Amino acid sequence: MKISIVTVVYNAQDTIAQCINSVISQKYPDIEYIIVDGGSTDNTLQIIDQYASFINVLVSEPDQGIYDAMNKGIKIATGQVVGTLNADDQLAGDMVLSAVAEAFINQGADAVYGNLHIVNQAGKIIRKWHSKQCGKNSFNRGFMPPHPTFYCKRELFSKLGFYSLAYGSAADYELMVRFMYLHHIKNFYLNVVMVTMRHGGVSNSSFKNRIRAWGFDLKAMRKNNIKFPLLALFLKPLRKAYQYI
Repeated sequence: MKISIVTVVYNAQDTIAQCINSVISQKYPDIEYIIVDGGSTDNTLQIIDQYASFINVLVSEPDQGIYDAMNKGIKIATGQVVGTLNADDQLAGDMVLSAVAEAFINQGADAVYGNLHIVNQAGKIIRKWHSKQCGKNSFNRGFMPPHPTFYCKRELFSKLGFYSLAYGSAADYELMVRFMYLHHIKNFYLNVVMVTMRHGGVSNSSFKNRIRAWGFDLKAMRKNNIKFPLLALFLKPLRKAYQYI
């Protein structure tokens, strides 16, 4: 089973090497690595070039943001399974993709996700997001898997659609709701730490951005027929806080 990893990057010269190294150090043998650069103006591309022999496809051109870039990479991908790894993030160990492949094969899953550690600029763990198996009504109760750990069969994007640019920073949430809740794909919770993610994010950078992100969340809930969208909107950050232990 080939796994395609898509890394989206723009001006990430301080973190891109760690991200790449976490992918190319995987023990799993069948990996396709795709990097989509938004036209970086710092040393990002020069650093990426040092790893050229490990990268199957490199695209560098302007885009409409992170989710547009993800869509570009997914459309290029040829693996049966696709996951994304942002330039600020790293796979948490060299057996992560082996565990992902095993879960797809043994569980007959359409999507697999796991746990996430959030680290500060010094690399110290400041939060631990332990997820859970998603049930029939989980999204109605504010559930959200950690998107950086989300892997799914590539064919689902052609059948169910790609990341929508209409939901801003909630595009990842909307896609998972659409796939897992609206279309009931078979998902499997892999109870291992899959990704270490650097603390930050546009949606949390200011109160104004947080309010805007809530608006996108609510729009995604209503679009995908969440039963009680206002209740789910209220519970979502509470569940997220509970998962950070």
